[in-house]
Amino acid sequence: MAILGAGSMGRLWAARLAGRSVVFLPRPGRRPDHPLSYRFQPFQGEAFTVRIPWLAANETPDLLLVTTKAGDTLPALTAALPQLPETTPVVLFQNGLGSQQQVADTWPERPILAATTTEGANRPEPDLTIHAGTGETHVGALTRRGGEALAEVVAQLQGSGLTVHAETDILARLWRKLVINAGINPFTALLDCPNGDLLRQPMFLQWIGPLCRETATLMAAAGQSTPSPESLRQSIEQVARATAGNTSSMRADVLAGRPTEIDYINGYLTALGQQLGIATPVNQMLTEQVKQLDGSLTNGS
Repeated sequence: MAILGAGSMGRLWAARLAGRSVVFLPRPGRRPDHPLSYRFQPFQGEAFTVRIPWLAANETPDLLLVTTKAGDTLPALTAALPQLPETTPVVLFQNGLGSQQQVADTWPERPILAATTTEGANRPEPDLTIHAGTGETHVGALTRRGGEALAEVVAQLQGSGLTVHAETDILARLWRKLVINAGINPFTALLDCPNGDLLRQPMFLQWIGPLCRETATLMAAAGQSTPSPESLRQSIEQVARATAGNTSSMRADVLAGRPTEIDYINGYLTALGQQLGIATPVNQMLTEQVKQLDGSLTNGS
């Protein structure tokens, strides 16, 4: 099994799968001489050192997990997939929506799957990865051959000891995760606060209702379930309370000066609204404001 993307989520899965012939897939043109070594702090128990080798030129992984940022996924796979057999299942772990469809549309003949997870991981230091919260991971197919590979892929990921389920409607799961991200991530990035503090912030309280009304309208027009705006808000606020002390991935990106994934979260909803002829002023406002922050400006977006 190979992992493309050595960020927090990639390192979490590598640590949990260590001992099962897991390797990191190097970016094209890079052939590191030494295994990737880092400290891993499990959710419970003592920290330990993880050493994960890089995929050798003569090795062929039987599964590829892609844990890159959403905007990096298509170019990273464009470079990486030519060296892998067409039979190797590819599991996408990206936030938001848009990047998954790009990959499935580009390689419809490959077994492409998507995953959504509530496992939490962060890297407070470059060589330390913390499993910050346990959750569940759902995996489903995006292509026909992905469906054929689903049962085996889930069995392999369950070897991590994490809770992993097969999902027959992964798009619905991705939409639910998108709703939560769209209602938490941009606000925490703009207000520079942990998730739980949102519930007391005037900006959040002013815009969360209109945001949920926009999102509910978009979901109905896109053929998804039609939850009420009130139920969307309840879900967002429930997650904010349950993860009160956590820093969202978007806030972490801004603090680290990295490009955010706003184009695949509120930006995706804005673009969908344009396609469907539905006004999305709140999503557009949040997208534009996040793009003004340093992390997104470094991406030229």
